[in-house]
Amino acid sequence: MRISLVSNQNRLSIASNKGCKNPPQCDWMQGASAGLFSSHETGLRRLAAARHYGFGLHAGHRVLGPVTGMVKLLRPHALSLFFAVIFLLALWGQSLAGLAEYNADQLAHSGAEVSYGAFLTSSAFVVDVAENWQSEFLQFFLFILATVWLVQTGSPESKKPGDEGVGSDRDQLVGRFAKANSPRWVRRAGWRLTLYSNSLLLAMGAIFACSWWIQSIAGTVVYNEEQSEHGDNAVTWLGYVATPDFWNRTLQNWQSEFLAVGCMVAFSIFLRQRGSSESKPVGTPHHETATEGE
Repeated sequence: MRISLVSNQNRLSIASNKGCKNPPQCDWMQGASAGLFSSHETGLRRLAAARHYGFGLHAGHRVLGPVTGMVKLLRPHALSLFFAVIFLLALWGQSLAGLAEYNADQLAHSGAEVSYGAFLTSSAFVVDVAENWQSEFLQFFLFILATVWLVQTGSPESKKPGDEGVGSDRDQLVGRFAKANSPRWVRRAGWRLTLYSNSLLLAMGAIFACSWWIQSIAGTVVYNEEQSEHGDNAVTWLGYVATPDFWNRTLQNWQSEFLAVGCMVAFSIFLRQRGSSESKPVGTPHHETATEGE
């Protein structure tokens, strides 16, 4: 018996050199072979679709489910997603705790309780959120700026001594030293290159400035509400920015952020965390920075 593959029909054709002596059996064999190849086609289509949509495959090339495919897509962004999730959870927790405290204070002063939605848009909630945001982004703004010109021997958070400054075009891969896949704005000198070269610092600075302004506006409203409760006169925005209340809220956040950054820089000279990009390799000498050990 001769078995041949007919490519244009994608089916197996089973034929005898002298004809089929048992037609029912022959029909069954042809149907079974056709079904077998049809299943193979289905598998190939599933494989192609999985590759197209990024679903994972194991060594046996079995198409895995969409959950595994989703994990594969999200894994390269796990660090950003992790902090996004815990940020939202913490913000949600703050809103619940803040609502409970706000309503308790309202009842203590013969006021009316407010709903969750009303609290989220209240100055009382906004000022607490904004005053933390502005301090966090100020921290990174100053840290990014300081690491351009200042160094700390032995810290992986610092460039090595002698590398202070903005670096050469060759080191920064800009202008004629740009790679084929470098961002488009770095290929030519001009305002686009200048803007992109400082875009991280500018983004942090802009968010800090906006958060600081929002904190001052919301803080003015909250401060004047407290003034009214005590029978005192309301103040203007400029008046509030000059009050001890504003700077007490502001500086208590700033000092904690500066302390945390300073500790990270100093502790990383002598302490290690295996596997973390924020630490030198465990066996690196204390006086070496991470870049010196590479």
